Amino acid sequence: MDVAGKRVGVIGTGSSAVQAIPIIAQEAAHLTVFQRTANFSVPAWNGPLGADAVRKRKARYETLRSLARTTPAGNPWNTSPQSIWEATPEEREREFEERYAVGGFCLHAAYRDIFQDPAANELLCEFLREKIRRRVHHPAVAELLCPYDHPVGTKRMCVDTGYFETYNRDNVRLVSIRDRPIDEITERGLRIGEEHFELDTIVLGTGFDAITGALLAIDLRGRGGLSLREKWAGGPRSALGLAIAGFPNLFTVTGPGSPSVLSNMMVSIEQHVDWIVDCIAHLRERGIATIEPTDEREDAWVAHVREVGDASLYPRAASWYMGANIPGKPRVLLPYVGGVGAYRELCDAVAERGYEGFVLR
Repeated sequence: MDVAGKRVGVIGTGSSAVQAIPIIAQEAAHLTVFQRTANFSVPAWNGPLGADAVRKRKARYETLRSLARTTPAGNPWNTSPQSIWEATPEEREREFEERYAVGGFCLHAAYRDIFQDPAANELLCEFLREKIRRRVHHPAVAELLCPYDHPVGTKRMCVDTGYFETYNRDNVRLVSIRDRPIDEITERGLRIGEEHFELDTIVLGTGFDAITGALLAIDLRGRGGLSLREKWAGGPRSALGLAIAGFPNLFTVTGPGSPSVLSNMMVSIEQHVDWIVDCIAHLRERGIATIEPTDEREDAWVAHVREVGDASLYPRAASWYMGANIPGKPRVLLPYVGGVGAYRELCDAVAERGYEGFVLR
């Protein structure tokens, strides 16, 4: 997309927009960002890796890979078992600063109760808001960029390179559309109330139908012609996030009911594919034609996913984790929040017991 010298509007400030906005601002004559929901973002600190850094990482490669398979988020971070209330304010600030300096999502793992205790989560929220205030020069703009409507991490945390600093540029304007939404797209831009924004290019960073959308776009049919769309009319149902009752030999990889988007996706994909391949080998070795979960196994897993989710802060956010970004989509916590390590153990236990809770024919 060529935006050099153009007047550009970006609608949305989610993960994709946060990555695109700094680049667009460098090339466009003027950039207007239309923000409905402010989002938390932490620096990526990306940069060239020297030979010494590569050597040190490769020397620990097996250790890091092993750690990633057992941690809650599937990342090789130090996940603290400590409550945030067991730390002094000075210790807490130091821990947050050290993890912020690493970059990425490791702040989530600073204390065990960040996703269970609203007051604990708010301490991290305010730490990140203060970072925004320091990065953005204009106080009113900084405050507009500070999220207050959801606990940190309950909407997809963004990772950026110079995102907040972009709003210090003279050619960038931030417009809130939370209370005053866009009225129409016009031939020459867009209109909000009486104000018309002259734009050459409009970039839509407005999200997508996550986790279930791709599966439901296919007319998948199970026993008796039942469609997956009918089956999931009240929200997705599965066993282990891997298989669906009434849909024999259909496996889903990082689908609803699995850690999926709340984890290191590469680690979760590998775990799913390994489990599925082992399952297929088990069936072939025994001359078994089909496998599918029982209704009871599916019911139990759906209940477990809901129970673990309800014990967390995730349902407090109107996020795409909850299907809240799609009109008419059931409000259900789509991923499993129990953690990658615990999930792996549950899946392995089912396989070790001869695929307990599944019907093999």
